[in-house]
Amino acid sequence: MKAAVGDRIIVEGTRPGVTRRDGEVVALHHADGSPPYDVRWSDTGRVSEFFPGPDARVHHYPQPGPEKETVEPGGPHLFAD
Repeated sequence: MKAAVGDRIIVEGTRPGVTRRDGEVVALHHADGSPPYDVRWSDTGRVSEFFPGPDARVHHYPQPGPEKETVEPGGPHLFAD
């Protein structure tokens, strides 16, 4: 399992009466995105270190990256003399 800051962790309840829990990944402990993660839980607002189990999944959100320059057809041209 890999995650990035801003992704959502969802933990499904595995027993009757146990509700689903979710939170936002606010910090990573490893640069490669492997666990554990610091998660801010939506039900309490508290941040805790989280080691995901088999009942957890990551919802990935698009990460901001470098903006790409686009050139429209008929756009800038370089002319040599």
